[in-house]
Amino acid sequence: MSSLRVRIAVLLVVAIVSVVTLITVVFLAFLSPPGPERTIQPVARQIELLIKAAETQPESFDLVAQPAAGVEHVSMTEWLKEVIVAPGKGPPPEIVVVRSNGVDPMRASVRIGKHGWLVVPIPALPPRKSPFHILFSWLGLITIGATTIALYMAHRMVQTLALLQTAVEKVGLDGTLPPLPEAGPAEVRATAKALNTLSARLKSAMDSRMRVVAAAGHDMRTPITRMRLRTEFIEDDEERASWLRDLDELNRIADSAIALVRASTATSHIEVLSLDKLVASVVADLRDQKLDVTLVSGAPVRVRGDRLALSRAFRNLLINAATHGVSARVRVEFAAPAKARVVIEDRGPGIPDNMINQIFEPFFRVSPARHQAIPGAGLGLTIAHDIIQLAGGSITIRNGEIGGLVQTLELPAIQSMAS
Repeated sequence: MSSLRVRIAVLLVVAIVSVVTLITVVFLAFLSPPGPERTIQPVARQIELLIKAAETQPESFDLVAQPAAGVEHVSMTEWLKEVIVAPGKGPPPEIVVVRSNGVDPMRASVRIGKHGWLVVPIPALPPRKSPFHILFSWLGLITIGATTIALYMAHRMVQTLALLQTAVEKVGLDGTLPPLPEAGPAEVRATAKALNTLSARLKSAMDSRMRVVAAAGHDMRTPITRMRLRTEFIEDDEERASWLRDLDELNRIADSAIALVRASTATSHIEVLSLDKLVASVVADLRDQKLDVTLVSGAPVRVRGDRLALSRAFRNLLINAATHGVSARVRVEFAAPAKARVVIEDRGPGIPDNMINQIFEPFFRVSPARHQAIPGAGLGLTIAHDIIQLAGGSITIRNGEIGGLVQTLELPAIQSMAS
């Protein structure tokens, strides 16, 4: 009953059936034909007159020795015995009502003393029971018809809302809504127009944010360069080295900000990639940089994506595992149904459970101590997360059962190359 379509249909069915039921009951109460209790009285009076006449002049009637043959109609026999008054106000005469078949009318056989049996045909009478089966059949047909009409009308009424729901479900990875058709009832048109306006404002705000971040990252490079030149004139070697480390960190932050903007917007070079070979090349490059990264297994599987962007994402994740987690072990798998999975495990201290949901936030650091000991701008996981999402995949990070972090990436697979 949670669906609006079902609620509207049930409301219409209940309303229609209730009104039709009330009208039908009133109609039957005022216009139904009289029952057999009323129509049996005239027949009984006629039989009483015939009995009196036969008692008085039996020779004038064709009396028979036996009652009429057939199957006794018990209820009709009892009715006649109850309503027919015997001559002299004594007990009712002996009466038997029979029906020989379904076509011939019923016949009443009345004993006329010692003279024999008087056989009298009885006209067809209305049924004794009320025609509830007809009423229920009528209401059943009304219910079926009302349900059909109600479902159709409910479908038409919520069809536009269903289109809105489908459109909202297609929200892009950048958080914007697709344009909605401004058609249908006035309320639906107003809703679609409001959503389109909201989508346009949201897209404009996000584009503006990206431009600000990119411009800030780009503009930071000029003063960083000037500061680096001035640092060269510092005579104290230790002080100069400290300034250079801070400038290097500022430079990494600027580069990461620009990379974040590119990762969130650039998906122009889409191609079919061998994921296992791509990961293997990134692993080999990082091993050349003296990082403890090992490809444990690489199942042949293909995906569709931007080679440069995916390489950057895997590089960021593996560097994070090799630096914060001491070492990284990588597996490439083909997971049904049609999923390419990359699992990265490290041997680091892990992340507190209450902070693991913040790991993809920009500039996130578990503790200030890590910020001081390991260089980085804190945007690597954020960039990797955006790249994987833009490729239609997902990434989750959890603490391992025996320590360390387990990073699991899933991308839509074209097919396993082994198949």
